[in-house]
Amino acid sequence: MSIPQHVTKAHATGNDFVVYLDREGRFEPTEEEVRFLTDRHFGIGGDGLIRLAHPRDVSDLSEEQIADCEAHGAEWFMDYRNADGSLAEMCGNGTRAITLFAQREGLFDGDVFRLGTRAGVKTLTSLGKVAGLGEHVFRVDMGAWRRGETDAYEVTIPGTPGAARGTFVDMGNPHVVAVIEDAFSTLPTVEALDLVTKPVVAPAIESDQNVEFVRIDDIDDDADDLGEATMRVNERGCGETLSCGTGLCATAITLRAKTGVDHWLITVRGGTLRVDVSDTDVTLTGDATIVGDVTLAR
Repeated sequence: MSIPQHVTKAHATGNDFVVYLDREGRFEPTEEEVRFLTDRHFGIGGDGLIRLAHPRDVSDLSEEQIADCEAHGAEWFMDYRNADGSLAEMCGNGTRAITLFAQREGLFDGDVFRLGTRAGVKTLTSLGKVAGLGEHVFRVDMGAWRRGETDAYEVTIPGTPGAARGTFVDMGNPHVVAVIEDAFSTLPTVEALDLVTKPVVAPAIESDQNVEFVRIDDIDDDADDLGEATMRVNERGCGETLSCGTGLCATAITLRAKTGVDHWLITVRGGTLRVDVSDTDVTLTGDATIVGDVTLAR
């Protein structure tokens, strides 16, 4: 096998991963190996696999991407694969999980870690324990974002009556965010949605997309421009996950466009995270956990 014998299970607000360190660039996984390791019945189980490697040891990267990592001081790269074995551009929760793993492995000093991803270099800051968010909290500078026309897409779920309007957001990977439980949606409540079934977005997006369904719970004008919301997500290549970092960012960006509120506490099935949006970038703050180390049988 082209994977090491020792791997680790980690999660970030329930978005779970098989992770491992590849110091010498010898363990780039095949699609079959990724599917095996992330299988919840025959493998370890996870929404994806993360190999932490030097940028030059990641075979699909261009010289330009490698140079960008070097220019921004990112010695390590998050080689992320979806559970179906496909490559992914970015995973916000994955950045926190792999940074906690890197911290445990002694791969960086201090509180700041610069991590290469297929969506560019991300800077993570360790905040330690934060009330309401967790024990091992990291703030991730997710960088620039791009939003399409508000409500330009129709979102439906096969077998579920109703529809909602969705907004496209590019976080380095594609998202369509549907605000539901309002006057423009005829879908069921957030809790009642069937997200085992893959949502349909029209017009179709060639790259496929993650789809977020969100309810606005509260906006307090006296709480420093802070809103609260609840979200569920169906991720391409994974199905429904308990959390999605880039999806949380895309959701806050969409909510900002609709309400003018810049700061959001968003509850997903795996916990609560904070997202702060500006005109130029977005930051994501949330917890990460190491579950345990696994020795694979040969």
